[in-house]
Amino acid sequence: MSSSEEWPPLSPLHTGLRGRCPRCAQGHLFEGFLKLRPGCEVCGLDYSFADPADGPAFFVICFACVPSVFLGVWLEVQYSAPLWVHLLLTGPFMLLTCIPPLRPLKGWLVASQFFYKAEEGKLMRKPSKPTDAKEGQGAA
Repeated sequence: MSSSEEWPPLSPLHTGLRGRCPRCAQGHLFEGFLKLRPGCEVCGLDYSFADPADGPAFFVICFACVPSVFLGVWLEVQYSAPLWVHLLLTGPFMLLTCIPPLRPLKGWLVASQFFYKAEEGKLMRKPSKPTDAKEGQGAA
């Protein structure tokens, strides 16, 4: 049985958001909150291919931190809220909207790397043509 028949492609959204192995959807992807396991305990897939880098943090900043800042600005402009109100409302709102999405987003990015076979970019350059010494010189 070939590997494509043995391990059919699974949706990165389905496996990644649940923190499951992108190949078998049975094993766990994470060891702690955000630390990737070395590999899948079920199918043996090596997770060394995965490098989500700062991807999850970027998405969280775009979709969670910006609304948190707008909440703080709105509280200040609308109500001239004292500092303690900001600490009680904006701080927890920011923590609740920023920390929980990190793990599912990281799982989705790792599963997407596996699904699309993403690798580190490499530059492929064409070899330069050797110039002929006789070209460019006039006839003597």
